[in-house]
Amino acid sequence: MTVNRGMEREWDMRTLTYWQAVSEATVQCMQADERVLVVGEGVDDFRGTYGTTKEAFARFGPDRVVDVPNSENATAGLAVGAAVAGMRPLVVHTRADFMFLALDALVNLAAKWRYMYGGDKGGAPVVMRGVVGRGWGQGATHSQSPHATFGHYAGLHVATPATPADAKGLLITALTSDTPTILIENRSLYPLTGEVPEELTPVPLGAGRVARAGTDVTVVAASLMVYEAERAAEQLSAQGISVEVVDVRSIRPLDDTIICESVAKTGRLVVADTSWARYGFAAEVAAVVAERIPEALRSPVRRVTLPDCPAPVSWPLEEAFNPSATEIVKACLAACDTTRSGLPALETVTAGFQGPY
Repeated sequence: MTVNRGMEREWDMRTLTYWQAVSEATVQCMQADERVLVVGEGVDDFRGTYGTTKEAFARFGPDRVVDVPNSENATAGLAVGAAVAGMRPLVVHTRADFMFLALDALVNLAAKWRYMYGGDKGGAPVVMRGVVGRGWGQGATHSQSPHATFGHYAGLHVATPATPADAKGLLITALTSDTPTILIENRSLYPLTGEVPEELTPVPLGAGRVARAGTDVTVVAASLMVYEAERAAEQLSAQGISVEVVDVRSIRPLDDTIICESVAKTGRLVVADTSWARYGFAAEVAAVVAERIPEALRSPVRRVTLPDCPAPVSWPLEEAFNPSATEIVKACLAACDTTRSGLPALETVTAGFQGPY
């Protein structure tokens, strides 16, 4: 028996992959609430959206796990309408890039519903899962991580689960909340394993976690970059540099307090993200620290992000384009105003990926 994130009750734990945790949360929420239904392109496919919708379709069939054609804008409108009518739709996008077609319904309807029509009319509790993640050869329109775009809009919640337990717990929270919620899942995380409670155990949005304690430099990260930051921290530990890794879990709401407490302790900040630096998650974290505790910083903030251009199309170019644990190591060394020669480059998270998509 293991205590789950400081909660008073103890939960039975097993080891699941990330995709299994998403699948289990979906099935358990559908069992607990007949209003929950799954909608998306290929959710009834034999591969089941990287396995995450396969069990739900096997158990509940096409009445509650509904395949749709390429129709992101129309599906978003349908889902918002169903949500305000009392249903709890979970819309699955196998490529988050095409969620841009759903922006109108999400931003102008779902996010504003409670504000426009009053709390007594309820909210629009639509939930959308968007799959992101690099390969090679995908091209600029299939390689984006749009979490900061959705995080910009008041009225939406945006989560970026990095562990199997959070993939399950944050989805449970989303499907039982009255706030429209976006969950961005990096597909490189799907095969990773971790302890996951059997019970229907929610994880609150807006409450980050310290994934690894440290004293010399703070790395604030989201989604896949939490895993990369932990790998970087392990390498730096052997060099005598203690890295604290903060997993924000959600970017809206953002846990400003855990970020500032960590930076106040270490005096140094690196922010790691799978998207661009300007106007994004990394910029927001830097702004939070600059506004609240500027006196704590002993060196400039470093950001590990994509280069400021669209994604290229080739294996070597994508290797150079996407941030990794090695770039986090370099940023931490720079923040600590030190160098280490001879450190081996860390293998990328996509090692063994056959590609191109």
